[in-house]
Amino acid sequence: MELSKTAPSPQSRRALAGLAGNIGYEVMPFKGTEDKVLEHVPTSVPLTVTATGGKGIDVTLDLVLRLRRHGYSVAPHLPARLFRDDAELSGVVDQLREADVRRVFIIAGDAPQPAGRFPDAYSLLKSLDSLGHHFEDVGIGGYPEGHATIEDQALESALEQKAPLATRILTQICFDARTTTAWAAGIKQRGVELPIYVGMPGPVSRQKLVRVSAGLGLGQSARFLQKQQNMLWRFFMPGGYRPDKLIRGLAAAVPTADTNIRGFHIFTFNDLAETEAWRRNLVQSVAEQEDQ
Repeated sequence: MELSKTAPSPQSRRALAGLAGNIGYEVMPFKGTEDKVLEHVPTSVPLTVTATGGKGIDVTLDLVLRLRRHGYSVAPHLPARLFRDDAELSGVVDQLREADVRRVFIIAGDAPQPAGRFPDAYSLLKSLDSLGHHFEDVGIGGYPEGHATIEDQALESALEQKAPLATRILTQICFDARTTTAWAAGIKQRGVELPIYVGMPGPVSRQKLVRVSAGLGLGQSARFLQKQQNMLWRFFMPGGYRPDKLIRGLAAAVPTADTNIRGFHIFTFNDLAETEAWRRNLVQSVAEQEDQ
């Protein structure tokens, strides 16, 4: 990875070193995902496993439990709209406790209608809290560029509601480092002090993105293609996408703003061999730069 076309400042180098040391991967519970993770991803990389209305929560939980048995730190997406009631939620929490899964990511989910009494992430978080759960890490979503169907003020209010019940924020994809940094500074000014992990695609080929997007019905991890039509060209050009430019921008912007940006959340689209090779190259490049 070419870290910069010009010599970065010492502040940018330090910021990049810290961010590059805090990278997690998002994977999808498809056939063969477990084998790919075991072959390419070290257990030191934290994982999250997606869930969609189409596949349901059981497929996600099954992969989470299998990966945990292999020694990975892994968090399931728990979509509020897929749960019927407290009893079902308690049963899932018990499963995860028994398997020593200590991380979760709470989202509303993309189901058109709630299956039961949880219309949004906040309602599920409140029930989790009342259950006295064992989770050490509770992630919630952040939206640096807003949401296609939710007003900005409603998003801000929801984040402020959820924050006391969570431990970190994982952002949706935004390709502008300054926009993400300004958003992170803004929520901190409003009293949301949670660490932020910036969501971005890993190195993904055009062919893979088309194939995965079709398989998801453009839901969950790939929904940004619907919301931000002006970025389609980034993916359908030869060679696909790489996050290097965005990472350089964040490393330059973070030292100049008062934010809690702490790392990267990589949407892998299950391209795990390519993503892990890219991550190792990034870490090595940062180390070499620090030695100069």
